[in-house]
Amino acid sequence: MELKTLGRSELKVSPICLGTMTFGEQVGEAAAFELLDHAVARGVNFIDTAEMYSVPARAETFGATEAILGRWFASRPGLRERVVLASKVAGPSRGYDWIRNASPDLTGADILAACDNSLKRLRTDRIDLYQIHWPARHVPMFGGVYFDPKRDVPVASIHEQLQALDRLVREGKVRAIGLSNETPYGVAEFVRLAEQHGLARIATVQNPYSLVNRTVENGLDELMYRHEVSLLAYSPLAFGSLTGKYDEAGLAGPAAARGRLALFDSMKKQRWARPETLAAARRYNRLAREHGLTPTRMALAFCYTKWQVASTIIGVTSRAQLDEDIDAWGSTLSPEVLTEIDRIRWEQRDPAQ
Repeated sequence: MELKTLGRSELKVSPICLGTMTFGEQVGEAAAFELLDHAVARGVNFIDTAEMYSVPARAETFGATEAILGRWFASRPGLRERVVLASKVAGPSRGYDWIRNASPDLTGADILAACDNSLKRLRTDRIDLYQIHWPARHVPMFGGVYFDPKRDVPVASIHEQLQALDRLVREGKVRAIGLSNETPYGVAEFVRLAEQHGLARIATVQNPYSLVNRTVENGLDELMYRHEVSLLAYSPLAFGSLTGKYDEAGLAGPAAARGRLALFDSMKKQRWARPETLAAARRYNRLAREHGLTPTRMALAFCYTKWQVASTIIGVTSRAQLDEDIDAWGSTLSPEVLTEIDRIRWEQRDPAQ
């Protein structure tokens, strides 16, 4: 896999990134170490985590994933230099009262303190890519669709947050910065303020992108292209719905037993488990099989080959899943398949928006 440069930064990453949100919940530490070792051995040099992981978020597992990664680095001398490590500071409270005492804001001071805590858990002196997990201001996200001005409340400004991120870069604690779950307005404003005030410039945006959620293509992709900001595509398999495991009996079927949408009640309420999402996924999965592809291979090939995507974040709980996801690299989709994908999208739109 040829390495790709993130934005205008110096970071060069594999086009496949190992997401770690399952480590510490579905995946124990020994299994996590094995998956990490195997991913690196197969050419993946990019690992993404967050202070709030593992998921589903719980007070008992806050920071658990970063701590697992820290112990992994400590037990593999010299490996840290070969890995591009990304982490994220949680945005304002979404009911997580154990994160900054349920603060409805994300201030510059919050960002600085969170980074220091992540560095300790990760047992490293710098984070290569440090991202804001979700905006402090009100925006439609995590399944929200509409912006509502009535829900807009005073929070730390983008300028204040950017100043904190810039300080982390200047102090050498962070090499590059990014955003997650961000809107076109937010991306444009972070870029504008960085250029106006001579502050660190965002290199990436980590947003959902898959066959059942292509909202990135509704204007954000042009903005990122023109401002040289790279997309990190997360949930390319839509929490497993694009693997086919929920096709036969939905969330109650035997194939779904170990899937996140079936295991955790909190996830059954998310956009990935909507009836419309599962229905659209079944159509895409059927299309894949009709053309001699597994649903996983088609869904990942779609992301892997899109010009919009710099790196695709895969989440796995087993070595078999990891190998399947990496083996899909290099797959191409025929013009006929791509035409059918667009036809289904026109009819189903983006049910996991």
